[in-house]
Amino acid sequence: MLKFFTKLDYLLKETFLGLLRGGWMNWAAVSTVTVLLFLFGLSLQTSWQVERLLNQFGSQLELSVYLESGIQAVNIEPLVANMPEVASVEVITKEQAWTKLVKELGLTDIEGANQQLGGNPLVDEMKVKALNPQVVPNLATRLAKLTGVDVVQYVDEAVKRIAQLHRGLSWMTLTITIILTSTAIAVTTTTIRLIVMARRREIEIMQLVGATSAWIYLPFILQGISFGLVGGAIAWSFISLTQQFLNRLLANQPDFIQFISNGLQLTAYQTLLLPLILLGFGAVVGLMGSLFAVRKFAR
Repeated sequence: MLKFFTKLDYLLKETFLGLLRGGWMNWAAVSTVTVLLFLFGLSLQTSWQVERLLNQFGSQLELSVYLESGIQAVNIEPLVANMPEVASVEVITKEQAWTKLVKELGLTDIEGANQQLGGNPLVDEMKVKALNPQVVPNLATRLAKLTGVDVVQYVDEAVKRIAQLHRGLSWMTLTITIILTSTAIAVTTTTIRLIVMARRREIEIMQLVGATSAWIYLPFILQGISFGLVGGAIAWSFISLTQQFLNRLLANQPDFIQFISNGLQLTAYQTLLLPLILLGFGAVVGLMGSLFAVRKFAR
C-alpha cells in the first residue's frame, strides 16, 4: 500500500510540474478544448431543449374531429379514447358550440336565432390530443376513417418546423464536434510533444537508470487528460452563465414566450448529465492527444 501511494505521489507531482512548465502552451491546449466543449455542449443542450419543446408542442397539439350531422360524439368518444396514440379527448356538443358562438356574436336571443336558421346548424366536435407529434398524421388518418366522422383538422406546420430545426441542429452538432475535436487533438498533441522535447534530457537519464516507457510517459498522458478536464469545467461554467442570462432575459416576456422558455428548460437528469459528458469528452480528447504525442518517443 505504501509503495502504491509513493508511486501515485510521484505521478501527481510530475504531472503538476509538467503543467507548470508548459506555460502558454498549456493555455493554448486548454483554450482549444474549452472552445470545442463549449460549442459541443451548447449544441447538445440546444438539441435537447428543442426536442423537449417539440414534445411539449406535440402533447398540446389538438386535432379537431367534426362529426356528421345527427351523429353524437358520446357514441364515438370511447372508441377514440382507447386508441394508443391518443392522450385525451374532449367532447364539445353542438349545443355547447352553438351557445358559445351566439355569445361571441353578441346575440342575446338564442331561441330567435335558432328559429331564423331553422335549428342548430352545428355538429358535435371532439378535441383529440396526441401523445407526440410523430403520430399525428397517422392518427388523423385513422380518425377520418371512423364511421360518423366528417372532417379531421389539425395544424402541424409549427411542429414540422421545429422538427426540421431539431434535425438541422443534430447535423450541425455532429459537424462542429468532428471539426473541433480534430483541432483540439492536434493542439493537445503538439503541446505535449513540445513538453516532452523540452524534458528530453531528463527522460534520457530516466531511461539510463532503467525506468520503463510507461512510467516515463504516464505523467504526460495525465497532463493531456488534465487539459480536457479543465477545458470541460470551464466550458460548463460558460454554458451555465449563458443559460442564466437567457432565463433572466425571458423572465418578464409575454405568455407565449414563457411557454417557449418553459419548454426549453432541461430536466434534472439532463442538467446532471451535461457536465459529466463535457468532462468525459474532454478527458477522452486529452487522452487521445497525449497518446499521439508520446507514441513516437515511446518507441
